[in-house]
Amino acid sequence: MTIKKWMILCLFIIAVTILSAGCITTKIPAVSKPEPPAVFVDYHRSGGISGMDERLVIFDNQVAVISSKSGSSEIELNTTDIARITALFDAASFSQLQANYPAPRASADLIAYSVSYHGKTITTEDTAIPPGLQPVITGLNHILDNTEIPASEYPTVSIKT
Repeated sequence: MTIKKWMILCLFIIAVTILSAGCITTKIPAVSKPEPPAVFVDYHRSGGISGMDERLVIFDNQVAVISSKSGSSEIELNTTDIARITALFDAASFSQLQANYPAPRASADLIAYSVSYHGKTITTEDTAIPPGLQPVITGLNHILDNTEIPASEYPTVSIKT
C-alpha cells in the first residue's frame, strides 16, 4: 500500500471512531441533591463578666450545632424536644414581640441575646428581657448548658515573656 492509501484508511478509521463515539455513550441520570436543612432556631448569647460567646443553631432535621470559644458539638434532638421548643415560642407570642429590647443602662457585665425563629430575630440584654421571652431564653440556655463540648485536640500553650 502506498502512503496515500494508508492516510485515507487512517482518516476513515478516525472518522468512523468519532462518529460512532456518540452512539455508544449512555446517558447518566440526573442525581437529585437533597435540600439542605433549614434553620429552625438560631440562638446566640455573648458578653458577661466571663466574655462568653456561645451559639446554638437548631435545624429542621432535629440536628443542633452548639459552638463556643472552646469548640463545637453536634447533637440530635428528638421530636419531644422540638415540640417543647415550639411550644415555648408559641407561648411567648414570639412573632408579636419587638425586634430589640436594650438594657436601660449599659454595662459590660450584661449578657446579650439574639434569638431567631421563623425569620424573625429579637435581640435583648440582661435586665431587659421581656417576661414572655424569658422562658424561651431559659429553655435554649438549658440546651447550651447541658451539652458537653469536647475540648480541643490541641492543648493551649501559654508563652512566658
